[in-house]
Amino acid sequence: MALIFEVKNRIATITINRPEVMNAMDPETYQELSNAWTEVRDNPEIWAAIVTGAGDKAFTAGADLKKTITQRPEKSELFLTQRELLLNRGLEVWKPIISAVNGYCLGGGVTLLLATDIRIASPNATFGLSEVKRGILPGNGGTQRTLRQLPYPIAMDILLTGRSFSAEEALKYGLINEIVPQEELMSRAIEYAERIIENAPLAVSAIKELALKSQYLSLQDGLRMEQILQSFLQGTEDAIEGPKAFAEKRKPQFIGK
Repeated sequence: MALIFEVKNRIATITINRPEVMNAMDPETYQELSNAWTEVRDNPEIWAAIVTGAGDKAFTAGADLKKTITQRPEKSELFLTQRELLLNRGLEVWKPIISAVNGYCLGGGVTLLLATDIRIASPNATFGLSEVKRGILPGNGGTQRTLRQLPYPIAMDILLTGRSFSAEEALKYGLINEIVPQEELMSRAIEYAERIIENAPLAVSAIKELALKSQYLSLQDGLRMEQILQSFLQGTEDAIEGPKAFAEKRKPQFIGK
């Protein structure tokens, strides 16, 4: 299987499973990824997700150029924007997503990373957007999210030189949250996910959507969106359970309704 998809205790784990080619993604992998992200989005029993790569050498080296770069899609396919959507290609998934980077994170690996919410890396992680060296550009958000998430000169350095950089440099840039030993990587990712799903899932999703969609709005428009979503949440069962559990000095039992 090009992808391993597992769900346990409301946490989905997506593992890109092509270690023999540094988990590079071919058309089959992209299709399976699209299906996996759609399942994460639509399954109410999934409250958070973790994405990683099989083995200890690579998160993903990006597109499998031997199988993808030689393709010549019909021009009409450029207008099929909703077909086989991926997380980094525009699929809206408002559940929290954690990336566990275990080695090479290159090209499409970085654009996938940029579409996740919390990012953990092992000390041997290596990052880079090297598409410019192959005569192409970093698609699926590479030219978009990089500039939105990193300072302009750093983003342009990474995009225009195509150079690789270390986990320490990624941490300095704010591209990742922390570096943990390789053997602790998945347990740390699960720990993050478990802490998040202790919270009310509708509130978690509302916070993520609001944070992403309002960051380029005026403050007034953002505050208005915040007010509307807050009003919505106040009408949920979880909004009743939260204060009740606090008053009764017990752990809340959220249900996502």
